[in-house]
Amino acid sequence: MPVFSRFLRYFLAVAQHGSIRRASEHLRIAASAIDRQILQGEESLGTPLFERLPTGLRLTATGELLYAHGKQWSRDLTNMCVQIEDMRGLRRGQVDIAVPDALTRGFLPRLLRAMRTTHPGITICTHVLDNSRIQSTLIDGSVDVALLLNPTHARGLLVRAHKDFPLGFVCLPNHPVAERKSARFSLAMNYPMIMPEPPLALHRQIEILEIDSNLDIHAAASSDNIQMIKSLVREGIGIGILSALDVMEEVARDELAFIPISNHDLAPLTLALCVDHSRQLSGAARLVISELEKEFLSPTTQPQPTT
Repeated sequence: MPVFSRFLRYFLAVAQHGSIRRASEHLRIAASAIDRQILQGEESLGTPLFERLPTGLRLTATGELLYAHGKQWSRDLTNMCVQIEDMRGLRRGQVDIAVPDALTRGFLPRLLRAMRTTHPGITICTHVLDNSRIQSTLIDGSVDVALLLNPTHARGLLVRAHKDFPLGFVCLPNHPVAERKSARFSLAMNYPMIMPEPPLALHRQIEILEIDSNLDIHAAASSDNIQMIKSLVREGIGIGILSALDVMEEVARDELAFIPISNHDLAPLTLALCVDHSRQLSGAARLVISELEKEFLSPTTQPQPTT
């Protein structure tokens, strides 16, 4: 049962979506009813809350103030409900997790399937985002948990667990490079390369290594999508550079080979399990985090180089 007034719920939705039509679709409420509540709220407060623009609605200064307080009230209510739930010993509810594209395959779907069996009362909603957006999505309260690549220091961000994944060359199993246990980055000068592009997290690490090694790698192709890089490698266009996390499944099935880059100045890719330490987490969220922490300790989430 909604605790907040219809006006506040409708106002927050319009502010978030930037238009009454999109808020109507999200809430599944008639646009005329939402518009009426907004107009009545503005009349009651004696000031406009939105600027009416040809492209949509934009918050006024008063609207920004109300939106900030409304979001805080909503978070406080959620925290209170969490505490009530824990007092009643409930283990159900929805847990929202933000993840990068690299985790749409592999250990995470398997873990969620197992949790569906052990905790059928918990609904886990995954939000696949660009890695650059995940940290801010966690801090603004849109999700409960985040799996983040190479997290940066931010107020409120707490890393509960992390695991490092080496970067390496990715090729077909019958490629000559696949016979190596490791290789220097300079090997890239000898073969057509498929290079990662922004916003992929490993792009910057490879760029720095290229500069430090004084190498000018000629790319036969490049992509900002991990799946596309792997597809281009399968087509024989060249050798890719990815993290062990990205090719975990393919290496296990002997579809691709992974050869770690042995340069000591190349930092690994860090996958971190993060929460907002200022937020009261539900019992359901704590259960999910506990299962994720166990997975981070498991050696099965770390593929071995091809031998």
